[in-house]
Amino acid sequence: MAAYAICVRDGQVLLARSPAPGGGFEWVLPGGGMEHGEDPYDTVVREVEEETGYLVEPTGLLGIDSSHRTFPSGRFGRPVDHHGVRLVYEARITGGDLRYEANGSTDMAAWQPLDEVTALTRVSMVDKGLSLWRERPAAGRIGADRA
Repeated sequence: MAAYAICVRDGQVLLARSPAPGGGFEWVLPGGGMEHGEDPYDTVVREVEEETGYLVEPTGLLGIDSSHRTFPSGRFGRPVDHHGVRLVYEARITGGDLRYEANGSTDMAAWQPLDEVTALTRVSMVDKGLSLWRERPAAGRIGADRA
């Protein structure tokens, strides 16, 4: 389980940068994994502050992304059956200052123009989160409201 934030202001979205598998970097939504017993709302507040320095107030739950994959070889040489559930909140900045995470999963955070996001090297969750933000599907998932 994980919780992520879409923070948009003045035509820009707040993203964090993370090392990519195999080298290089990719942009991600600020957010991350829930700690045991933690509420998803508290997770997104904590993770955004850790990764960006900003204090946020989640203003709405945009939706949920669920993925199920089997990785060919995990620990002990056996396949790994992975099910990820990611909640995406819309959030507004309420305080703090933009800064980079030290000793964490990301190395910087920045405001990126919405119309330039497609040119960035990014994880698919960025596109999914922005689709939820733009479309605001009643069912809380992309494609669920289409006939």
